[in-house]
Amino acid sequence: MSDGFDRAPGAGRGRSRGLGRGGGGPEGGGFPNGAGPAERPRQQQPPPPPPQPKAPGFQQPPPLRQPRTAPPPGAQCEALAGSQRPPRPGALPEQTRPLRAPPTSQDKIPQQNSESAMAKPQVVVAPVLMSKLSANAPEFYPSGYSNYTESYEDGCEDYPTLSEYVQDFLNHLTEQPGSFETEIEQFAETLNGWVTTDDALQELVELIYQQATSIPNFSYMGARLCNYLSHHLTISPQSGNFRQLLLQRCRTEYEVKDQAAKGDEVTRKRFHAFVLFLGELYLNLEIKGTNGQVMRADILQVGLRELLNALFSNPVDDNLICAVKLLKLTGSVLEDAWKEKGKTDMEEIIQRIENVVLDANCSRDVKQMLLKLVELRSSNWGRVHATSTYREATPENDPNYFMNEPTFYTSDGVPFTAADPDYQEKYQELLEREDFFPDYEENGTDLSGAGDPYLDDIDDEMDPEIEEAYEKFCLESERKRKQ
Repeated sequence: MSDGFDRAPGAGRGRSRGLGRGGGGPEGGGFPNGAGPAERPRQQQPPPPPPQPKAPGFQQPPPLRQPRTAPPPGAQCEALAGSQRPPRPGALPEQTRPLRAPPTSQDKIPQQNSESAMAKPQVVVAPVLMSKLSANAPEFYPSGYSNYTESYEDGCEDYPTLSEYVQDFLNHLTEQPGSFETEIEQFAETLNGWVTTDDALQELVELIYQQATSIPNFSYMGARLCNYLSHHLTISPQSGNFRQLLLQRCRTEYEVKDQAAKGDEVTRKRFHAFVLFLGELYLNLEIKGTNGQVMRADILQVGLRELLNALFSNPVDDNLICAVKLLKLTGSVLEDAWKEKGKTDMEEIIQRIENVVLDANCSRDVKQMLLKLVELRSSNWGRVHATSTYREATPENDPNYFMNEPTFYTSDGVPFTAADPDYQEKYQELLEREDFFPDYEENGTDLSGAGDPYLDDIDDEMDPEIEEAYEKFCLESERKRKQ
């Protein structure tokens, strides 16, 4: 026997190797070493498929899912080395399995960990258990927010100067405008004890003016503050009281209105803030007349008219936007005041706006704003006529006169209301038709009386199927009640 019988049958040497040994030639009859037909049954098994040619250095692709625990570094290197050469077809697993060194103490540790990991599922710790949040933590405030809780009940003992105290209170009103009603009285009392000189009063006016013109959202609150202090500050030096000094400060800015409207962007922005603050002053600053009546400052009305002229004389976009804001704010009050004096200033302003829309080189959005302003003025600035509520409503002067009227239906199912021309005829027909129906109250009481022929025709008996279902329902309800 040749050496070829020492391995397992079908161990898979290639056909070319059998030819090399002379077993596949014609001399050997296709058997190794010229074996006879006695060995034919052993060789009739289907030959194994030939190995696919592979490129040198080919490695087996990694598994689709990595195992939970990686093998030891030494074992991983051995596996890579063993995977460089793929096993031959038909070879025994023991012959192709790479030999490994006996596991050391370091190799046993990952194996134990992997077995424990496979035996017991890992418990994922929820992040909330590791959180440092606490219900007793201090209240959160975003960056840039000042947690200002002082109520100014202790006065200004903690402030070294008047400017620091006033500026702190102004910042407080800017952040919390709702505290104006509760804290303005204490603030005015504190100022009465501190502002005792002309310089102190002038400094107070300047601080409020700068705050109202530098912060856009403070113009309304600044006007209210000025109105309150003008009535509650007791100091009245020879240079003038609080309201007089405030108007003098506004006049200083008013005198340079033409230059400011033509200035650069920063100058115009500061000028626009002054214009809107003056509009708020006109609406909120109250002046008591000789007879005790409350009225607005006429000098501010004249100033606003001139400021509008300055804005429309330089029709750039930001000037026109400022004019629109001012007219939306004070337009209705200004028009009423001018009409009382017989002036037509508002018509002149509207005409000037229309000319700007036609001639000025402003943007399309600004032109749209100006047209919307003209439309708002044509609707009386969005106000409802006060006389319409006292006038008796009739179908002629009120289009909604029949809005809440009920809807009726004829015998043919056609709906009709009181607004229909033939309402009386249809309604009378409806009343006659109701005589054929019984009268019931809302609680179901019959008012038709006994012996009504219509009720005598009504069959009070229930259908047998319905009666049976009703009895079952009653029995089931009684059983559940007893349980």
